[in-house]
Amino acid sequence: MSKLLSDIVTIQEVKQETPSVTTLIFNHRYAAKPGQFVMVWIPGIDEVPMALSAPDAISVQAIGDATMALSSMKVGEKIGIRGPFGNGFSLAKRVLCVGGGVGLAPLRMIASNCDEALYLIGGRDQSELLYLNELMSNPAVTIKAATDNGTYGHHGFVTELIALSDPDSFDAICVCGPEMMMKNAYLAFEACGVVNRVQFSIHRYMKCGAGVCGSCCMDPHGYRVCTDGPVFYAYELGDEFGEYHRDAAGRRVKG
Repeated sequence: MSKLLSDIVTIQEVKQETPSVTTLIFNHRYAAKPGQFVMVWIPGIDEVPMALSAPDAISVQAIGDATMALSSMKVGEKIGIRGPFGNGFSLAKRVLCVGGGVGLAPLRMIASNCDEALYLIGGRDQSELLYLNELMSNPAVTIKAATDNGTYGHHGFVTELIALSDPDSFDAICVCGPEMMMKNAYLAFEACGVVNRVQFSIHRYMKCGAGVCGSCCMDPHGYRVCTDGPVFYAYELGDEFGEYHRDAAGRRVKG
């Protein structure tokens, strides 16, 4: 199937993962690496980039017009998919994954692509810990969780678990979540002396997904998130990371 034209796929299953996150499973499986993304077209509304949470699924948090429309879709409805795009994570036998909220979506497939994985997962409360039961049922996966209100696991931020997890013992380290959470993870890994081995999945506004429009370029190197990323090693990130991003008009937006 072409990456330049949308495949029209049919939603076969809708799964409510948490109160705020819905997984849409469709009738086509994509040959994708963990961390790659697709452009999702919602007819009459918008086209947006989304990580594949499975070869045949996306996990959606309703935070804007497009994602609200996706979250309310029913079995039998159709959406457009272009991709997969981007580089994905570089994996190894033992992988440490750090995910916050729906940022766990691009990390989900790692569990089936390595020998052993430790997942550090965070959410506002126990009900918002994405894929918790699924990951707990995987014998290759160990989980440490953190919740903002202390309803499950560590009472605090998921980044506070990093120093307690012996990050130097892992062959690969993969992080995704809100950018300020990832910046705090960067600082925690830096304190542990392993930050340049850490891979971060970056989200930016995109129009084309194929490296043509330049809307997702990051300062100061001009990397295009859609083609050079969305996964970057820490040493590839510049002063934009954790400080600002750009809106649809190219203006800097704090945070």
